[in-house]
Amino acid sequence: MRNILTRLEEFLFSPASDQWLAVLRLGLGLQVMLYCLSLRNDWHQMLSGAGSGFINREFTESLLTIDGPVIPRLGWVVALGSQLGLAEKTILSITWILLFCAGCGLLLGLFCRTSAITAWFIHLCAAKSGDFLTYGMDNFTTIGLFYLMLCPLPDQYSLDWRLRSWKPRRPELLGFWRRVLQVHLCFIYFFGGLTKCLGVGWWNGKSMWHALTSPPFNIIAPERIIPWKLALPLLGIAVWVLEIGYPFFIWPRKTRLIWLVAILGMHIAIGLTMGLYLFSLIMIVLNLAAFAPGIGRKQSETINLGPREAVA
Repeated sequence: MRNILTRLEEFLFSPASDQWLAVLRLGLGLQVMLYCLSLRNDWHQMLSGAGSGFINREFTESLLTIDGPVIPRLGWVVALGSQLGLAEKTILSITWILLFCAGCGLLLGLFCRTSAITAWFIHLCAAKSGDFLTYGMDNFTTIGLFYLMLCPLPDQYSLDWRLRSWKPRRPELLGFWRRVLQVHLCFIYFFGGLTKCLGVGWWNGKSMWHALTSPPFNIIAPERIIPWKLALPLLGIAVWVLEIGYPFFIWPRKTRLIWLVAILGMHIAIGLTMGLYLFSLIMIVLNLAAFAPGIGRKQSETINLGPREAVA
């Protein structure tokens, strides 16, 4: 039993450099900025209260209250702003600006902790208040920002580190949070692939056909897909094989690079063929942060914190 606990501790708290954290910070900063820019024309209409259509923020948040009254939502921010005499439109504009600035802060590495917390909270509020218009991209972005704000920031590639000489308080937790992210991705891919495997559509190609031809994801004209219809079942099987095999082949060093490249290729193909660019980007960022840094080395690098202290 003691041997098992020792191995578990070594697995969870293995030494790690902060390269993976830098990849996560840069990727999420870019993701948040592109997310804001993609919604700059629809932000008010999507998140306004009553009077903006049948599906509005107040209607969504009333259903959200049933699931949990403490789930963050933009209604809280609007209510707080109204106490200060601010109009709803002004408050929504401020939240968009704050979210975009938080993304810029993450990309540059300025005020990393504050930027990560701000981005996580505002993005979560926006995703929950516009729940009917969200999809997997929003969930994975929230997950990535949640891990980022808990990690020992800043990393050595940030401006906080280089210009302000700010150092992380608990750098020994770098390995732990990377492990948590790695295990989380394994669960996501395995059960996602298992669900696809149990459905007939991923065996006969129907699910692939519907995914590629259903609006608004039908970037490729159906008549161009028909000549390749015999390949759709193979592609569908390849998708769930990659996902189910993820936790089994991403850990061994001999197969990690192959499986990582295959997963990244799958997400690039999703982005190019279905127009899900932000979804593909966040999945690529999470995979690169979790498994790419140090992929060809047997030992993690050393993080130099100062002349007298270092974390292996």
